[in-house]
Amino acid sequence: MPVVRRILLLLLFFLFAGMQCVFAKEPFIKIGVLSHRGDQFTSDAWDPTAYYLTNQLPEYDFEIVPLDFDDVDPAVRNGEVDFILVNPGIYVNLEYKYRVSRLATMNNLRADDASYKIFGGVIFTRRQRKDIQTLEDLRGKSFLAVDVTSLGGFQMAWRELNKKGLNPYKDFSRLEFAGIHDKVVRAVVNGEVDAGTVRTDILERMSRTNDLDLNDIRIINPQHNPEFPFRHSTSLYPEWPFSKLQHTPDALAKKVALALFQMPANHPAARSGNYAGWDIPLDYQQVHELFRELNLPPYDEIGRFTLEDAIRKYWYWAVFALLALLIMSAITSAVVQRNKRLKRVQRRLERHYEHILDSVGDGIYGVDLEGRCTFINRAMVRITGWSKEDLIGKRQHEILHHTHADGTVHPASECPVYATSLDHVPRYIDDDVFWKKDGTAISVEYSCTPIRGTGDTMIGSVVVFRDTTERKQVEEKQREHQLQLAHVARLSTLGEMASGIAHELNQPLTVINNYSRACVRMLESRQPMTEQCSDVMEKISAQAERAGAVIKQIRHFVKKDIPDKKTVKISDMLDVVTELTYTELTSNQIHLEINSDPAGEYVLAQDTQIEQVILNLVRNAIEAMEEIPVENRKLLIQTRRQPDNKVEISVSDSGSGMDRSVREQVFDPFVTTKEQGMGLGLSISQGIIEAHHDRIRISENPEGGMTFSFMLSAVDNIAESANVGKQEYA
Repeated sequence: MPVVRRILLLLLFFLFAGMQCVFAKEPFIKIGVLSHRGDQFTSDAWDPTAYYLTNQLPEYDFEIVPLDFDDVDPAVRNGEVDFILVNPGIYVNLEYKYRVSRLATMNNLRADDASYKIFGGVIFTRRQRKDIQTLEDLRGKSFLAVDVTSLGGFQMAWRELNKKGLNPYKDFSRLEFAGIHDKVVRAVVNGEVDAGTVRTDILERMSRTNDLDLNDIRIINPQHNPEFPFRHSTSLYPEWPFSKLQHTPDALAKKVALALFQMPANHPAARSGNYAGWDIPLDYQQVHELFRELNLPPYDEIGRFTLEDAIRKYWYWAVFALLALLIMSAITSAVVQRNKRLKRVQRRLERHYEHILDSVGDGIYGVDLEGRCTFINRAMVRITGWSKEDLIGKRQHEILHHTHADGTVHPASECPVYATSLDHVPRYIDDDVFWKKDGTAISVEYSCTPIRGTGDTMIGSVVVFRDTTERKQVEEKQREHQLQLAHVARLSTLGEMASGIAHELNQPLTVINNYSRACVRMLESRQPMTEQCSDVMEKISAQAERAGAVIKQIRHFVKKDIPDKKTVKISDMLDVVTELTYTELTSNQIHLEINSDPAGEYVLAQDTQIEQVILNLVRNAIEAMEEIPVENRKLLIQTRRQPDNKVEISVSDSGSGMDRSVREQVFDPFVTTKEQGMGLGLSISQGIIEAHHDRIRISENPEGGMTFSFMLSAVDNIAESANVGKQEYA
């Protein structure tokens, strides 16, 4: 029915047009219309508009003239038409070149009878082309547009491609123009080209006439505008303007504009042209901006300015520039002379710096950001044997410290010099090895300091190192001497405890002897007492184990080789000390109390050395209480966990105390308060605690006597829970 209605309306307009032709008094008024979908389509769509104007203005006879893209400019230039209806891009050029002026802007018609005054371009491809998703994917593909002057059919898409850095004339494998929007759509759908572009609403119109299935295409660079319903890929621009040529009378133009404004939105002529009437002309500045951006006519000539034009127009600036050039030449000459003097000064400073570097006894060399050596001083050549030719320009890590002292590989990623070049953080390494040219290793300590260039940028680092081989050897000899002294002290202490140890061993041996004789007599009797013999043998075994424990503790205490630090249990070390001092504590009637903190049961230490320290402090405390009444003799060994992840071990006595003058010298070698003492016990003990990163402290007890204490590092990752409570020994 809509088709039949449209045919009847066309017949009525043809009838009215024929009647008007009979009574026409003026010549035909020609309206040129851009034929972007073919001449026949253009005539069918716009002839009713011409009939409408003829009906509104009976004194004139209006005629539609379809114009291809190439025909528009000649028709306007030669005055072959009186009015022109083209896309905004062509209108901008006509306005600039031939002074055409817009009278109205078309309200385009939507499928739901709504209208709009803006349109855009749509870039699309077949839905099967999975390789084309974005505008960037069009690089190297074939592309089909409507016409080089088509705003919606090419130039809008060109602007979007230009934003992505694509030039359609250079970056497409093939760029062609079909002349008609429908041909572009069919070529893309049929796979003749990779992608194409048409103005908005073309796809929807072809879909409504069943010429296109929208599911067969994919929109590239889709845009979303709630006020614009059609698929589009570009910005939106004002719709087609209806314009008059310069030779067209203004009176006629006013009548035509008024007639267009009065056309109802649902008029058959508007329906035939697929628009909804006309509105006052819009601003086409956005189209001008597009042409400026793409350097298209009429803006393609802007910026072409010859040297002759410049001199003729700006001669005074040329004179000023010449004077400025002379002044700049003079300044440049002065700067060049100054630079020469600065270079001479720089060379002198460099030689001065080289003399300073060569006078330093420590080795110095520079490293760039890639780990290559940039300079070395004379001391480095002397220490390592490597010359400048061997090092400069080479990777210093692969030459100097590629291997650890134990022969394992030292990866470059763990090199402190390399790390400083990356994070620009100064570093000090107190123990490392450098490899000399002869293949031997030397112990070194060195610092890595970042070097900053101009603009506070990092250019590398400088390494200052010192050969510590001799110092390490001296320290090793001193350590060995200290161990020997400690061993002598332990033997001396053992000699002083000899009588007590003899008593300890004699008692279980005597018991074993008596029990053995008793067992022999029972076995020789006529009625062997098997059960009693078994009890006696168990007692003999217990006494033998006790004697063995004493001997084991003695062997452990007098050994010379000291193991490395390890996780040890404080209660085990205290058991050794109490076992070795049991006789002295008993004979002197001293009450021993041990308070252990369960939170600080495990420490990192050399157990034999710490046992020697505690034993020495306990024996000193026993001797300090010899002159006080028996009932006041109390010895307290206490451990306490400290907040700084340390465990404090203290030995307190109730003796007569110590003079301040003696207290200040008590840790010096060969200083003693004993008549037959060597004066090495506390000195060696202090050295042992210093090796454990602390010192022995002395304090007076409020109730009398002295307390000696020191700290050890606590260890928390022990699975076995230490639950040592309070123990008392009589």
